[in-house]
Amino acid sequence: MSFDEIDKKLLLFLQEDAKQTTKELSYKLGLSVTAVYERIRKLENTGVISKYVALLNKQKIAKDFMVLCHVKLTQHKKEYVLQFEREVMNLHEVTECFHVSGDYDYILKICVKDIADYRNFMLTKLTTLEHIASTHSSFMISEVKNTTSITI
Repeated sequence: MSFDEIDKKLLLFLQEDAKQTTKELSYKLGLSVTAVYERIRKLENTGVISKYVALLNKQKIAKDFMVLCHVKLTQHKKEYVLQFEREVMNLHEVTECFHVSGDYDYILKICVKDIADYRNFMLTKLTTLEHIASTHSSFMISEVKNTTSITI
């Protein structure tokens, strides 16, 4: 899908703050409220905008211990891959899961309270999943960049 400059600006503004009113956006874009509303609806209807969410401050909810956990499966059989992916969807501590190339099969982004909470997660949840051959964990020291914004 191609975007004109107004669509690009609109998407940037919405990624910065999706709670802005169409009136506020119309002022920033130099368009009528109706024109902005119609553009947003078009972007939603075509799936460019897939959903609106509230981003939580991990420190305020005591979930700021972030771990990247690399997971290797015992085999790359289709049923093992599909089973792992189904099971990982039920692990609420896992906020993101990527099937990747390289030495490991998956990278999980895990947000927990602290190292003890992570240990408990590993012992009672992750390592109970079938077909995991090995894991490798890296702990966040500091957050250098964290954005949900994508430039078009």
